[in-house]
Amino acid sequence: MSLQKPITYIKGVSLNKAALYYKELGIKTCNDLLHFFPFRYIDKTNFYAIKDLQINSSEVQVVGKITHIKSVTQKRGSRLVATFVDTSGTIELIWFKGQKWIKDSLKVNEPYVVYGKLNHYKGSFSIPHPEMELVSEYKKKLQPKMQPVYPSTEMLANKGISNKVTQTSMLHLFTEIYDGIQENLPDYLIKEHNLLNKKDALLNIHFPKSQELLAKASYRLKFEELFFIQLQLIQKKLIRKQKNKGFVFEQVGEHFNTFYTNYLPFSLTNAQKRVLKEVRKDVASNAHMNRLLQGDVGSGKTIVALLSMLLAIDNGFQTAIMAPTEILATQHYTGIIELLSEMDINVALLTGSTKVKKRREIHESLENGTLHILIGTHALLEDKVQFKNLGIAIIDEQHRFGVAQRSKLWLKNKIPPHILVMTATPIPRTLAMSVYGDLDISVIDELPPGRKEVKTVHRYDSNRLSVFKFMKDEVAKGRQVYVVYPLIQESEAMDYKDLKDGYESISREFPNPKYQISIVHGKMKPADKEFEMNRFVKGETQIMVATTVIEVGVNVPNASVMIIESAERFGLSQLHQLRGRVGRGADQSYCILLSSFKLSSEAKTRLKTMVETSDGFKIAEVDLKLRGPGNMMGTQQSGVLNLKIADVVKDTPILVKARNTAIELLQNDPSLSKPENTVLQKAFLELQKTSGLWGNIS
Repeated sequence: MSLQKPITYIKGVSLNKAALYYKELGIKTCNDLLHFFPFRYIDKTNFYAIKDLQINSSEVQVVGKITHIKSVTQKRGSRLVATFVDTSGTIELIWFKGQKWIKDSLKVNEPYVVYGKLNHYKGSFSIPHPEMELVSEYKKKLQPKMQPVYPSTEMLANKGISNKVTQTSMLHLFTEIYDGIQENLPDYLIKEHNLLNKKDALLNIHFPKSQELLAKASYRLKFEELFFIQLQLIQKKLIRKQKNKGFVFEQVGEHFNTFYTNYLPFSLTNAQKRVLKEVRKDVASNAHMNRLLQGDVGSGKTIVALLSMLLAIDNGFQTAIMAPTEILATQHYTGIIELLSEMDINVALLTGSTKVKKRREIHESLENGTLHILIGTHALLEDKVQFKNLGIAIIDEQHRFGVAQRSKLWLKNKIPPHILVMTATPIPRTLAMSVYGDLDISVIDELPPGRKEVKTVHRYDSNRLSVFKFMKDEVAKGRQVYVVYPLIQESEAMDYKDLKDGYESISREFPNPKYQISIVHGKMKPADKEFEMNRFVKGETQIMVATTVIEVGVNVPNASVMIIESAERFGLSQLHQLRGRVGRGADQSYCILLSSFKLSSEAKTRLKTMVETSDGFKIAEVDLKLRGPGNMMGTQQSGVLNLKIADVVKDTPILVKARNTAIELLQNDPSLSKPENTVLQKAFLELQKTSGLWGNIS
C-alpha cells in the first residue's frame, strides 16, 4: 500500500473518522499517520493482585471477572458501577458517560484484562472509565511491552476516538506497510552514526520492545529530521553562491573614505570592524550577499548598515532601508540625514504618510538615479517604487516582515540586490542554525565604549510610591522617564483602560506645570503620535506614558529610566527591547520591572533573567527554552519549526551533528549524484515535493 493513500485505506478507518483526524490533527495520508509520534508510553508488563494495590493514584493493570453491574443515582445524573474480582479481592469499575452502550457490551463472569488510573475513596479502590479487553482477545494479539500514548483533542475523545483506537489503526497500518518501508539514509551514514534502520526505528517509536530500543529509535528519527532540514538549507546556500551572481562593488571610494575619516561620530568597535570586513568581502566578490546581522540594542548596527550603503554609492548603485514601523523608519531617516549632513548624498523617506507630491518626486529621482538612499516602511514594496539600480537592500527587524514581502524587495532589479537583514532580537545559536541556516551570519557582540550597563530591578505594585520618588529624583537631575504599559491584542479595551488609569495616577503625582507628560498609544492618529513623540525627543516633556509602540524606534539619550508596568505580561525579548530604549547616553540608566505578587513560575523566571543579565544572547536562550521555537519566530513565520519529533532546544547535540554531517556530505557531493547517495537523493526530492521542506524561510 502506498503511504500517500488516504487513511481510509487502513482497516477500521471510516470516512467520518478520517475527516475528524484531518480536522483535529492534520492527519490525511497513511504517511501522516506513520509520522504521528507518541508523546509518552505506558508500561503494561506488570499485572497486580487486587490485595496488593497501593494508595498512589498510579495506572494499574489487573485480571479478573465482573460479578455484578448496577446503575447508581447521584446528585447530577447517574453512574454505572461494576463489581470486579480476582482471587485476592474486589474493586469497582465506574463509568459516568456512555453507560447504556457500556452496560450492553459488558460480559458477566468472563475473564477481563482491565487497565486504568486507580482511585481510592473511603477505604475502597475503583477505576473510572477503564480500558478493558476480554482475556481471550488479549491473548490473540501481539502485545507490545510498552504502549504508546498519542496526542489527542477533546473533540476526538468525545467522538469515541480514544488512544486505543489510534493505537489499533497504527497496528493495522504496520501490518500493511512494514515490509515496504524504504530506507532514506545511505548505508555509510547509518554505520557511521550507529543508527537503527528506518523500519526498526519507526516500529520501535510506536511499539517499543524495550527502553533501549525506544531511545535508539528516537535518536535515529530526530537525526534524520534535522539532517534533511540542514541538507536543504546548506544546499540552498551553496546553489545561491554559485548561481546568483551579485553586483561587484570593486572600490572603496570617496564617499566611504570621507565619511569614515571625517564624520564617523565614534571609533568602531572590533566587532563592528569585523562585520564590515565580512560585508566588504561579500560585495567585492562575484557572489550575491545574503547576510543576517545580529546585534543587541545599541550595539551599532545602523552605522555598519550606513557604511555598507556608502560602499554601494561609491560603486554607482542606489540603496534602501526597509523598517517595520513608521517611527523606526523616521528615526533611521533623521539619524542618517544628521550623519551625512556635510556630504553630497540624497536621502529620502517614504512611508504611508508621505504626501502625493513628495511621492512623485521620490519616484522620479529613484528612476533617474539621483536619489542615493531610500528609507521607508512597507511602502517601499509598492509596484510604483522602481529603482534605476538598487545595489543593496537593508531590512531592519526583519522578523516583522513575511517571506513574500521580503522577496518583493529582491525583485525590484533584474539582478537581485545584495541583502543585509538586521535584528536586535538576538537569535540563539540553535535557532540560527535551523531557521537561518542558508544565510551567512554576522554578530556584533560588544557595545560601544562608554556605554554603561542598565541597572535592572524587580519591584512589586506595593512599592509604587518609592518608584514615584525615584522618578522625581531622576527628573530633578534633568533626566527623562518612560512608563510602559502592556498591549496584548486580545484585551485591547483592558489595556487602554490600564494606560488611561496609569496616566491619570501619574498626572496626579506629577502635576502641571512643574511636570510635563507625553502619552502615546496605538489608537492615536499617526500625526498626534508623532507630535507627542517629538515633544519627548526635544525634552519638552519629562515623562512618556506609552504602550509598546515605543518598543522600537525612539532614541532619546537623555531618557535614563524605563518603568515597565505589569512586567509579568511581557515576553522576555520584548522586555529586553524595551530596556534598550534607555542607556543610550553617558548617564547611569535604570529599568524597573513592576509586577503583581501573583506570578507564574514562568513569569518569575523571565523577571529573574532580566535582573541577572543584560546579555541578549543569554536572554534569547532562556526565551527559547520557555517559549519553544515556533512561538519565538512570531506569527508571520509560524510553522517554521513545525518539527515532528526533534526539539532544537533539547536536541542541540543532534542538531550540530546533523548540520556537520550535511556540510561534509555536500562538500564531497554537492548534487547528491554519487552512487552511494542515490537513496538519499530520491528521499530528498520526495520530501521537497510533499512538504515543500523549509523553502524560502529566510
